[in-house]
Amino acid sequence: MTLNFPNRSRSYDERGRRVRFWGSDGAFEISFFVEQAALGPIASDGQSIEAGLLRAFDRNRERILDIARKLYSGRRAGAYVLLASDFH
Repeated sequence: MTLNFPNRSRSYDERGRRVRFWGSDGAFEISFFVEQAALGPIASDGQSIEAGLLRAFDRNRERILDIARKLYSGRRAGAYVLLASDFH
């Protein structure tokens, strides 16, 4: 199976200061997180942290999903965290 992202929902994890989204590989649901440091530079100023990060996620969704696919690359883990260094 391949990693897909049929669910467009995402949410802000205030405790972890990151954005969470989900993918699926067949019957398996995979959790992904994008750390605030990765989205912060592309978030808009003048908004709440949550609103700015979610907006940055939405504007860069395809790039984020591409990075998530590369990080996942068929290996199974409980969750994956996209770091700022993954965006370089």
